[in-house]
Amino acid sequence: MNVIGNLPGAPCWAQLSARDSAAAQQFYGQLFGWTAETDPDPQYGGYTTFSLGGKPAAAVAPLMNPQQPVMWLLSFAAPGVDAAAETAKGAGAQVWMGPMDIGDLGRWALLSDPTGAPFAVWEGKKFSGFGVADEPNSLGWIDLSTRDVDAAVAFYKNVFGWQVWPNDEYPMVGLSDSMFGGVMAMGDMFPPEVPSHWNPFFAVTDVDAAAAKAGSLGAEVLHGPVDVEMENGPRLAVIRDPQGATFGVFAPRES
Repeated sequence: MNVIGNLPGAPCWAQLSARDSAAAQQFYGQLFGWTAETDPDPQYGGYTTFSLGGKPAAAVAPLMNPQQPVMWLLSFAAPGVDAAAETAKGAGAQVWMGPMDIGDLGRWALLSDPTGAPFAVWEGKKFSGFGVADEPNSLGWIDLSTRDVDAAVAFYKNVFGWQVWPNDEYPMVGLSDSMFGGVMAMGDMFPPEVPSHWNPFFAVTDVDAAAAKAGSLGAEVLHGPVDVEMENGPRLAVIRDPQGATFGVFAPRES
């Protein structure tokens, strides 16, 4: 997954919104070995960066209001957030917040795609995004669950210029001939009230061990561990953390 270079349109950050930031820091710290550092500046409202080996890997922030869902939010890099938000809006997105400056770190906007999945765009200044990815315990894949695969794929292709590798069941997307995600139709397993959503997938060395560890820390394993039945498909599990945010873990399947 090509995220380290933070190519325009590529996933560049993953942020968790949590009811209890301290509990989230403990859970993910124990699961992935992340260290947490909370920004002391009150304008950032307790924003905490997770690091792996001293490099930024993800973040957690307290909920901005009680109605906000506990969830992982993915950001995509943009050379200009204002232009990206306008393009997205013209393609059917809803702009919920911004564009706005986040101190001197960058410029940000929160949107949802035409199928209802929230995402953000980020114009990096002092902070560009991931310092580590595609390594164990860091982001390695993103997955969109949507009720309209064709509309979602067309939207992101239009707005971010993504390449698409067609597949009847799971089209994959990326940039510069490098895949970084896929799009899945939401079937009967998803209750009608569950909206379209993005999930981050973190690379691990042992999916079964990671899933078991998450369970011992109070999470729920929603799917797997299971081998993906496709050529070179990984082994993966989908997990709901103790506060309700979903994410995945994966590893190459042993030959």
